[in-house]
Amino acid sequence: MGENANMTAGEEQTSKPLRILSLDGGGAKGFYSLGVLREIEGLVQKPLCEAFDLVFGTSTGAIIAALIALGRSVDEIHKLYCDYVPRIMQRKSARDKTAALAELGTVVFEDKMFTDVKTRVGIVATRWVMERPMIFKGDISQAHGRFGTFVPGFGVSIADAVQASCSAYPFFDRKVVHTAAGDDVELVDGGYCANNPTLYAIADATRALNYAPEDLRVVSVGVGTYPSPKASLLSVMYWAKYLKSVQLLQKTLEINTQSMDQLRTILYKHVPTVRISDTFERPEMATDLFEHNLEKLNLLRQRGAESYAKHEEDIKKLLSGK
Repeated sequence: MGENANMTAGEEQTSKPLRILSLDGGGAKGFYSLGVLREIEGLVQKPLCEAFDLVFGTSTGAIIAALIALGRSVDEIHKLYCDYVPRIMQRKSARDKTAALAELGTVVFEDKMFTDVKTRVGIVATRWVMERPMIFKGDISQAHGRFGTFVPGFGVSIADAVQASCSAYPFFDRKVVHTAAGDDVELVDGGYCANNPTLYAIADATRALNYAPEDLRVVSVGVGTYPSPKASLLSVMYWAKYLKSVQLLQKTLEINTQSMDQLRTILYKHVPTVRISDTFERPEMATDLFEHNLEKLNLLRQRGAESYAKHEEDIKKLLSGK
């Protein structure tokens, strides 16, 4: 794991600063995040697992965060997204979407476990029954207690943890994972509790890793905000109703995202942070988290690169350690 990742529970950090990358959920709109991240990777001229000491992700951000933590380049991740995201999102039923998502996990992550990550990671999912977050972590230094029974990722594979984080019920089936403690836990999309996981990452850094807030350097990457697609005049009633359900889910996740970011600015306004997630209002940018048109998805990636450009100087300063 990364240079700061091999500490024992409760040991105080001394190296400064701690660089955090936080990645929002948002389904296919993760292409926007990849546009931002490709530019950051070009800036730092090394794999992002070496540029960041802690990477948190929710839903589509969980896929990207896990791949970054395993050492994959942004271009490699983008190719995987082009291959798999349209295939998943164009499926009609929850069962078919879930099967396609599970296939992605099996092929992309194989049998990788949280002991295989190269930097600290946090993958956010939501417990369906207990209605609380379940965050999969790779290192005991991130634990907030119960150190004696800590198992990386609760003993769950990265593929299963990521699938759970992406399981936007009811559009995907709920995901049951089996932990090292022998528990079967039913999980849904991490976006229901923290679509923007930045606060959770800061909590790890300040409460578990014992960093002072002013010693953190946070890059928080969203997926952008877009107009909602309109139902075609030729749409039958079923699809019009389906579209409204998607819009409700998207609105729920966006409210969660904005609420978490507002809390961050109130509680941790002294934490050096760059937040990248622009709003696009032109009608041609209309899209949602189930977008599967590759031309539109490539446009989102381009918009992500443009958003990065507006923040480039701030990111340079942030990652330079100043």
